[in-house]
Amino acid sequence: MIVIKRDGRRQAFDASKVRTGVEITMADRPIPRDAIDDLVATVERAAYISQGSIDAEEIGRIVLDGLRDIDEVGYLRFASVYKDFQKASDFEKEAAALDSDSSTTG
Repeated sequence: MIVIKRDGRRQAFDASKVRTGVEITMADRPIPRDAIDDLVATVERAAYISQGSIDAEEIGRIVLDGLRDIDEVGYLRFASVYKDFQKASDFEKEAAALDSDSSTTG
């Protein structure tokens, strides 16, 4: 399995990198270990069914979708890096979108 990075580089898929990134994002959050395990497994499944290669951006989208369901603070932390937030208003917009999504699905 190959991951195609944003800059075009290619490297072998490594689930431990996904796990490390999620664990760093979720540091100090009250998240069950099973939730992280399930999210990493979801990324692994997507990578394996991608027929040989998967874009790093797709991995990021999968992680974001999973974090949205697990923990809003973790979601915002990950989104700030994944979406390259530059100012506080970026957080505000993302939090507003998250609140909007929650109110329409909850």
